[in-house]
Amino acid sequence: MSVRELVVLGTASQVPTRHRNHNGYLLRWDGEGILFDPGEGTQRQMLRAGVAAHDIDRICVTHFHGDHSLGLAGVIQRINLDKVPHPVSAHYPRSGQRFFDRLRYATAYRETVALLEAPVDTDGPLVRTPGYTLEARRLSHPVEAYGYRLVEPEGRRMLPDRLAAHGIEGPDVGRIQREGSLNGVALEDVSEVRRGQRFAFVMDTRLCDGVYALAEGCDMLVIESTFLDEDEELAVDFGHLTAGQAARVAREAGVRHLVLTHFSQRYPDPEEFERQARAAGYEAELTVARDLDRVPLPKRR
Repeated sequence: MSVRELVVLGTASQVPTRHRNHNGYLLRWDGEGILFDPGEGTQRQMLRAGVAAHDIDRICVTHFHGDHSLGLAGVIQRINLDKVPHPVSAHYPRSGQRFFDRLRYATAYRETVALLEAPVDTDGPLVRTPGYTLEARRLSHPVEAYGYRLVEPEGRRMLPDRLAAHGIEGPDVGRIQREGSLNGVALEDVSEVRRGQRFAFVMDTRLCDGVYALAEGCDMLVIESTFLDEDEELAVDFGHLTAGQAARVAREAGVRHLVLTHFSQRYPDPEEFERQARAAGYEAELTVARDLDRVPLPKRR
């Protein structure tokens, strides 16, 4: 059975706290696992969350600040120690190649797994698979940063009343799906377009065009809200978002499930992020992420 869920490994910005690990997020997308921004301590959080190295097929790093990338060394070495039986692709800003190289070869170990480096230096599609297209958009942060977005291809939803009207049942339903027509009946006559799911991951950034492009029409948006609204000036200075800004983006983009994360250690009460997000007018499903949360993607429309 296919599973689509976000496993939250850490939610802290800049430094870990007693209750928040550095960043780390695993997206389970059917049979594939995509690890985003593995900060320090990600290996241990994986263990606590029941995530194995074998679950990782792709790594996406938004930028090379430590809270988003210091865990790379350990994760890469664990992938090799466990002899993961499939290649693992890694996406990261090309301008940070020297940092990636240092983290990949931070200490001596035996390489047993093909790690496919695929650096990012432009907006647009990075890779197309049968299950999704992975896209990147440039963000606005003091160092080069990219957000990522998965878009599932459109499918078809079969309509039982129209199938019945054309006398199509049993194995013939599968046949018309595979072949596109049956006895003069076109697939379009008995089905409708099923919009593919969309997921976006937006970390350290000010408001910019890239944020809106990534969020547009998403079923789930995972987005930083480092600061509360009263500290918006600090957010702009350091290249971050507030809870209210993130929520307004989600509202305007039609996001179905908003996940706020990447919280400054200055705020002990995470519930205030939810209050400010609601005050900004976001009314759909909302999660203020906590370490080790498992957040399912919304069901298809």
